[in-house]
Amino acid sequence: MIETEAWVLYERSGAALSALDSGDFRLEKFSFPAPAGDELLVEPLFGSWEGNMTHSLQRRPIDICSQRRERRVVIGNGSVLRVLRAGADVRGIHEGDVGILYGGHVQDEFGYTVLVQGYDAPGTVGVLAKRTKIAARNFLPLPLESRHRLEQWAAFSVRYLTAWSNYRVALGAYRLQVEEHQDPAPFVLGWGGGSTLAALDLARRAGCRAAMVTGSPQRLAELERGEIAGIDRRAFADIEFDEARYSADPAYRDAYRASEQAFLATVRAWTGGRGAAIVFDYIGAPVFRASVKALGRQGVLATAGWLLGMQMTLNRAIECIGRHVHVHSHYIRHGDSPVAMHYAEREGWMLQVSEIYPWEEIDRLARDAAAGRLRSYFPVYRVNPV
Repeated sequence: MIETEAWVLYERSGAALSALDSGDFRLEKFSFPAPAGDELLVEPLFGSWEGNMTHSLQRRPIDICSQRRERRVVIGNGSVLRVLRAGADVRGIHEGDVGILYGGHVQDEFGYTVLVQGYDAPGTVGVLAKRTKIAARNFLPLPLESRHRLEQWAAFSVRYLTAWSNYRVALGAYRLQVEEHQDPAPFVLGWGGGSTLAALDLARRAGCRAAMVTGSPQRLAELERGEIAGIDRRAFADIEFDEARYSADPAYRDAYRASEQAFLATVRAWTGGRGAAIVFDYIGAPVFRASVKALGRQGVLATAGWLLGMQMTLNRAIECIGRHVHVHSHYIRHGDSPVAMHYAEREGWMLQVSEIYPWEEIDRLARDAAAGRLRSYFPVYRVNPV
């Protein structure tokens, strides 16, 4: 057995649903079986706080302890790792090698993720641990003498890889209907977030006209200095859609309609009346209706997550007439990950890390994430010394 220190999520112990309200998430000793011949013993250096980690602690949309039938779970799947020991059957990976974790622990026959290490894959140990083990095939070596810092690669490992896959499918879907000579610089819109920023940056680099909707003054200022337009969400503050409330509350309905109309007018002005070719919506139900309406003909609505609300109402006739394509993706295909990493190293497609939480303050990071207090799209924490 391997013994280590980890932030451990326990099965639900009382009335409180969230582990942050019940003491069911705490720093303690944790042990796990030694790595098999095709596995690696690794130590995380930096980790990235991902949405699925907050979902795990809130036990929404699933209770992972219950689903995995495990009393104690170590979560976390975005990380830069250093190899401590390679299994007897491993070739080409050695002690001291540094890389990122490909989180798709269970993959389908084509290499796409089904279950994620440190989340819903039973028996896995996440990266909120001083030591863990991973399948050797899921260790993606970093470029030697990389121009990017380790903490940047840690955040890249989930958000940017997710964006790479989602963007490529979305743009490919658009190009099946509208060829490049017909629309050489499509309008691409996204609702603020780390993966959205990554996808919009890819679109910008490909010659698209990109814009992000955000209510953060800091983010708007940063966008002004770059080549992605900023759309101030505060100008339509009531655009959070709630279907039940919309039906029952006339005052809410009027306020929502006014915000939606203001948003759509802004999109029309930006696109010259055409509507967006692609909308990246990683939020879900609250902005789904507005996102669909913002699409132009042959437009693509792309998502790779379910931050707020998984059930949406859709008018299929309108979508068919508009020839809209809805793209749903989950993380990235294993074999596409090195391609995205090489592109990031070559082209400088990389995020900026503004704050690193110390290991002892993971609980504060978890609470900041759950309460929406994070100041960065890319919250990173330190695990082991470099």
